Amino acid sequence: MIQHNTNSRSAYQQAYEVIRDRILNGDLPGGTKVVEEKLAAELGISRTPIRESLRQLSNEGLIVNKKVVQPTEKDLRNLFQVRILLEGFSAKSAAMYLPEDDLQALSSCIKIGREGKTEEIMEANELFHEIIVRASGNSLMIETIDRMKSIIYLFRKTVVLYKRPHLIDEHEEIYEAIKSRDGEKAKKLMETHLQADLDFCLHIIK
Repeated sequence: MIQHNTNSRSAYQQAYEVIRDRILNGDLPGGTKVVEEKLAAELGISRTPIRESLRQLSNEGLIVNKKVVQPTEKDLRNLFQVRILLEGFSAKSAAMYLPEDDLQALSSCIKIGREGKTEEIMEANELFHEIIVRASGNSLMIETIDRMKSIIYLFRKTVVLYKRPHLIDEHEEIYEAIKSRDGEKAKKLMETHLQADLDFCLHIIK
C-alpha cells in the first residue's frame, strides 16, 4: 500500500519505484502482463499515477507492449553495443579529466567489489561505471546511459550473482589506466570489460 502523507513523494514517484523494484528483484518476472487496474487496487492509488509510472518504465525499456521485458539475445547485444561505444569514450575522457576525489571514489568501489556483500557490490559496480560516464561531460550520453539504467541493472545482477570471473580485476585495470592518464588504454580496457560482461550474460541466458 502506498503511503499517503504530506511529506511523501508524489504517488507517481512511489508507484514507479514499487513497480520498478518488483521487476528488478524478480517479483514481476519477464513476460508478466502488467494490468493497470490490478496494480492500482494493490497499491491503493488511482490509475493516473500508475499509468504515468508504466509510461516511464516503458521509456526505460522495462515494460514492452504492456508486459515485463524479457530481453532477447538481440536486445542484449544492442544494449551492450551502445554501452561499449559510450562508456569506451567516457573512459578515455576520464583519463584526461577525472579529478582526484573521483579517482579515490573509483578506488573505494574496487575495494567494496572485493570485500562487500552482494548488494554493496552491485551498488559499487554501478557507481564505478556512473563516475566514468559522468566524466564524458556529454549530457546526452549521460542521459542515454541513465535511461538504460534499469535494464543495465538486470544484467549487472546476473554478472554479480553468478560471480563473473575477473570482474573486479578488470575494474582495477581500468582504474589504473585512468589514474595514469592513458586514455587509449582506458578506452580499450572498458570495451573489453563490457564485451566480457556481454559474453557472460549470453552464456548464462543460454
